[in-house]
Amino acid sequence: MKVLYAGPSIERLHEEYAKKGRLDEKAPVRSSSSVVIDAPVARVWRLLADMHDWPQWRSDAHVVELGEVRPDAAFRWKIRGMAIKSTFAVVAPERELTWTGTAMGFVKAVDRLRLEETADGRTRVTVEESMSGPFLTLLYSNARLREGHDDMLRMLKTAAES
Repeated sequence: MKVLYAGPSIERLHEEYAKKGRLDEKAPVRSSSSVVIDAPVARVWRLLADMHDWPQWRSDAHVVELGEVRPDAAFRWKIRGMAIKSTFAVVAPERELTWTGTAMGFVKAVDRLRLEETADGRTRVTVEESMSGPFLTLLYSNARLREGHDDMLRMLKTAAES
């Protein structure tokens, strides 16, 4: 039953899913969105990887605690007021930024941001996420997750193109 689905442990999600480019396909809340940005990959990557500066372009999120942006490094951040504890899984400059995270003590997620250069020198950014946790579907939906991704991609596009 999807409403009771707790998913794999956060450790397993980190090692066997996020680090290997996988989401939890059984997770009850999932989304994938893409946008093409009229800017080079290096510019888009700098905006994403410089997380301390997120509030300059991303109004819904800010980092509370951040050390080095590298695999297995932990960070804490807030999105729309919700506190999240995350750990980087993949940090491939100008290609991919992936992390796992927990919120509210029972929600577990895998977030993937992938960048690819288009034939005409622009950048396609794809954000994918899977979320699991008992009773999560009573609080959150695929549509709401996608709306948040689409909002973030719009803000990123505006910042990168300005």
